[in-house]
Amino acid sequence: MMPKPITLSIFDIFKIGPGPSSSHTIGPMLAAADFVDRLGKFGLKGGVAPDALEVSLYGSLASTGKGHGTHRAILGGLLGWRPETCDCDALLVLFPSDSESYEISVAGSIVDFSVRNIHFVSGDADAPYQNTLDFKLFAKGELLVSERYFSIGGGFIKRDGDSDPSPIDVPYKYSNMREFRKITRKTGLSLSEIMMENELAVSGMSVSEVENGLDDLLAAMTNSVDNGLKADGLLPGPIGLLRKARYLFESAGNCEHAAERALARLNAYALAASEENAAGRRIVTAPTSGASGVLPGLAYMFRSEFGVPDGRARSGLLAAALIGFVAKSNASIAGAEVGCQGEVGVASSMAAAFAATANGCDVRCLENAAEIALEHHLGLTCDPIDGYVQVPCIERNAVGAVTAFNAYILASAGDPVRQKITFDEVLEAMLETGVDMSRNYKETARGGLAVCCVCC
Repeated sequence: MMPKPITLSIFDIFKIGPGPSSSHTIGPMLAAADFVDRLGKFGLKGGVAPDALEVSLYGSLASTGKGHGTHRAILGGLLGWRPETCDCDALLVLFPSDSESYEISVAGSIVDFSVRNIHFVSGDADAPYQNTLDFKLFAKGELLVSERYFSIGGGFIKRDGDSDPSPIDVPYKYSNMREFRKITRKTGLSLSEIMMENELAVSGMSVSEVENGLDDLLAAMTNSVDNGLKADGLLPGPIGLLRKARYLFESAGNCEHAAERALARLNAYALAASEENAAGRRIVTAPTSGASGVLPGLAYMFRSEFGVPDGRARSGLLAAALIGFVAKSNASIAGAEVGCQGEVGVASSMAAAFAATANGCDVRCLENAAEIALEHHLGLTCDPIDGYVQVPCIERNAVGAVTAFNAYILASAGDPVRQKITFDEVLEAMLETGVDMSRNYKETARGGLAVCCVCC
């Protein structure tokens, strides 16, 4: 059976929204909003007025949901908020206490909702995806509606029972990097041309709308770095982690050697965006919130220090999207499925592809850069201490950005055709590694640094 062609949108892999976790924050907010929207659209039979709403969370949503702010994201979604437009400051102050109650409009009725209506359920949900959400609406104790959603990483969600969408007829069909390379050889088109034509078919946008959207993404990435470089103080939560991006950036000028100064600044840029994510501020999934410092940090350096113009930065973003598409379609970008190799590892490969393309490298070179970056993240576990996207997540973003830059240097300095491992092959290895990885090392905070280090 032939694999399905990739028909993802650039604006699926890159989402603007609140931190700290795309699977725990953006996904649940979208699921809650969809639940309310569907009831508003289709209503309830018999005109019954609901009086209670219960939400049950499973998998890592249950084990680390409080640390990730999943309860606030669900409430935001039930209130009709959307990740790309919600007020991050307002989101952070929802549920100041377990006794705080909010009025939710559901199917034409007002229902009181508090933290006590959200159940963090231990054990499996007997579902195809670990991060599962159940929404149940009641009237006088009788179940009226029950819907199940899955948060599958990167802010992507699925509703149980939904059939696969009708296939989109894109002009250039590929399911992996090998097939994408074949298209470039056969047509003579550039990566940007192929990606743009497919995006127009998938999203229905015009070229100018796509370019404006790419500029909005780059601006949001820049803002996350700028805001992180200005911020100071402790990050939220019991760990008591002090922001250090601003300090590192300011102290970079004291470094004796130019190379050391540049490396310190790159680390600072990646830390800045990642710290903003940990603080629940607005970021861009690249491909996830937990890895939202890697590509934005590297892109910030290339644009602000290396003078990469907007057109080349857009092309770099298209290359990064391609790598993200192939990774999601052939392996995973979800920490709950394959560990942090699927988040920071894929983010590093996307950033390496951005660097190569922004500097004028061809498709084979950018693929090699992406492969090198991901290869050296294989086996990376997802083990957040106390369930917060802080330790070791923030520093991993900085290390991932540096690895991406180095992978670009290694790829651009060599003969592309002599590369022994392809990106498709390293993805296969990542998926196999993720399948074999213990669940304790997949977002659950039950293994690795999460249990070997006491920070609280």
